[in-house]
Amino acid sequence: MLQQFFDYRPEVLALDEQALELCRPYFARMEAIRDYNQLKMLKAFADNNLSATHLLGSTGYGLWDAGRDKLEAIFAQVMGAEDALVRSQFMSGTHTLTVALFGVLRTGDTLLAATGRPYDTLEGVIGLDGKGRGNGTLMDYGILYDEAPLKPDHMPDYELIARKAPGAKVCHIQRSRGYCQRTAFDLATIQKIADTARAANPDIIIFVDNCYGEFTQKQEPTQAGADLIVGSFIKNPGGGIAPTGGYIAGRRDLVEQCAYRLTAPSLGKELGCTLDTLREMYLGFYYAPGVVCDAVKTAIYAECLLELCGITPVPRYCDDHNDIVTCFDSGSAEALVGFCSGIQAASPVDSYVTPQPSEEPGYTDQVVMASGAFTEGSTIELSCDGPLRAPYTCYLQGGLNFAASRAGVLLAVQNAYFAGR
Repeated sequence: MLQQFFDYRPEVLALDEQALELCRPYFARMEAIRDYNQLKMLKAFADNNLSATHLLGSTGYGLWDAGRDKLEAIFAQVMGAEDALVRSQFMSGTHTLTVALFGVLRTGDTLLAATGRPYDTLEGVIGLDGKGRGNGTLMDYGILYDEAPLKPDHMPDYELIARKAPGAKVCHIQRSRGYCQRTAFDLATIQKIADTARAANPDIIIFVDNCYGEFTQKQEPTQAGADLIVGSFIKNPGGGIAPTGGYIAGRRDLVEQCAYRLTAPSLGKELGCTLDTLREMYLGFYYAPGVVCDAVKTAIYAECLLELCGITPVPRYCDDHNDIVTCFDSGSAEALVGFCSGIQAASPVDSYVTPQPSEEPGYTDQVVMASGAFTEGSTIELSCDGPLRAPYTCYLQGGLNFAASRAGVLLAVQNAYFAGR
């Protein structure tokens, strides 16, 4: 059937059949997680008595917006949190993380990065290596930074975390990998980091960047020691339907502090109109477990296909998956651009475009990026990107449905590794 729509080489189609057979038991494992999370979602919607009137938005100040408040109550229940801040006013994951960090940190406090250097775009938020200095970084406001680098095997250094935690206000955990070739941290690892930091400092705030990790397991980090979790709504929890937004969830007092940073002191969660976004945010969140399942199935399939081509991805297709991201060394700049071009060519939007390396705000190197998405920057939709630096690592993520994503991955592999044959 694939050959009917795209021009695949016979040897590539043979790899496709082999990969599908190898992936079958791992697909079943992910489908069981999907079903559990979907029922948990349904129960939260029913428990909170959602009505059709809650799908209507508000204007102006957004005072007494019952639909917004109901969405946050449902979100908090699903995430196992006391409270949540779910707003379309969050412009990106980085913006949401920024609001949360400024919400809980004060002058003289120390931010401890317990999983090594944070993702590139946060470096300018913190002020690392002089980035963003003078523009309102955490360091500009007298907030200190400390770091516990990962060990050579990409696992946390628990002894170092225990030594550094007593001097820290916030323990930052990045669940996903950023531009680092490691597997995403599972909830057991997050719990161990939290337990280690709290044993050394009972008052420390455990702060998890949950981007790309939502609904990949049956629980969330708030049920594994986290005081706050933060993420983007145009990644996993928006289900590819939410047009924008982000979330902060966790302890009620901390969520309130973050709300004061988003709006203004004394106003907090009471302000923030929703316009016409509520229906899409509810609908996207409701469908998110199924969409995330297909995104992880896409990752499993891509990893298996790459291994059959002699390439070693992280994680492997037979490993547990704690986020929707796959990374692998493409081998050259040409292969990296070729793979991204294959993904773009099988995208529903802008399929005629050929990705070109370019400067991206917040990134050190030029980045090549394929993202033929309905929502700009929505990495729950099939996309891939990578910095143009050796070893030319490609980061593949997303996939709204497996059938279309499979076609795109197969075309990307053919474009990168079979084009010259």
